Amino acid sequence: MTQFNKKTITGIYSLTEPLDGIPLIFDSPHSGMVYPSDFDFACDFAVLEKAEDKYVDDLYAAAPEHGATLLCAEFPRSYIDVNRCEKDIDIDLLSDAWPHDLDPTPRSHAGIGLIRRLVKPGVPLYSRPLKSAEVYHRIENCYRPYHAELENLIENLHYKHGQVWHINCHSMPTSESNSFRASPLKAADFVLGDRDGTTCDKHFTHAVRDFIKGMGYKVSVNDPYKGVELVRRYSNPATGRNSLQVEVSRGLYMNEDTYKKSDNFLKLQVDIEKLIKFCADYVQAQSLPMAAD
Repeated sequence: MTQFNKKTITGIYSLTEPLDGIPLIFDSPHSGMVYPSDFDFACDFAVLEKAEDKYVDDLYAAAPEHGATLLCAEFPRSYIDVNRCEKDIDIDLLSDAWPHDLDPTPRSHAGIGLIRRLVKPGVPLYSRPLKSAEVYHRIENCYRPYHAELENLIENLHYKHGQVWHINCHSMPTSESNSFRASPLKAADFVLGDRDGTTCDKHFTHAVRDFIKGMGYKVSVNDPYKGVELVRRYSNPATGRNSLQVEVSRGLYMNEDTYKKSDNFLKLQVDIEKLIKFCADYVQAQSLPMAAD
């Protein structure tokens, strides 16, 4: 029977790590639903909830049973988004000057940077500007601990095995994937992102793509989602550090109006477990423990 190391920092993340695991990590950074007491959001909660990748942690819950590590954020992405650079600060959200390094991207200018200003286009998340100290508190207490744990997992497994595979797990609104894809008539059920081949060995990306297609789903690669900070920051395929983002259409497993699980949830969960097993088998076939000198 597989034994696990389980670690939970309440409100920050939960970790399930097989004691004799393989160099495969799944992380779900956007499925957290523990809303901090200092969030102070002013928008309707039903709208706020739809900013999260709800149930993605449930879809991948079987990962540890197949020897993989599973890391899940507990705080919501709308509180702070660990899939953004911590310098991606929206200055229009602040009531005072930001005292640290700052490098806002177009996402911040659109109101969806590290700390969201908008919960959806035209709808403010807050009724007031935030103090720099509030934002920094979220970075120190949520963002950095999550990143530190993920980096530690990747580096430890890479040290033991010489290679590591990291699957970054997300969901995508069906309507958004239809609206923004380059080919709207071929909207995908799954979108794989490896930042145009820079974050993951292409053979693994293609193997995952072909396996998912073999289960009857439509799959695209880097269209429209290429992957953001979590696959960018710790990946380097040339040194055996592979990171692949996987987006799954919410329409496959939930009612996107009520945000409740649909009757198809269990079927998709079974198929996701098949994908997990495929990835585990692939990793085990590619990796060998490093011998001590």
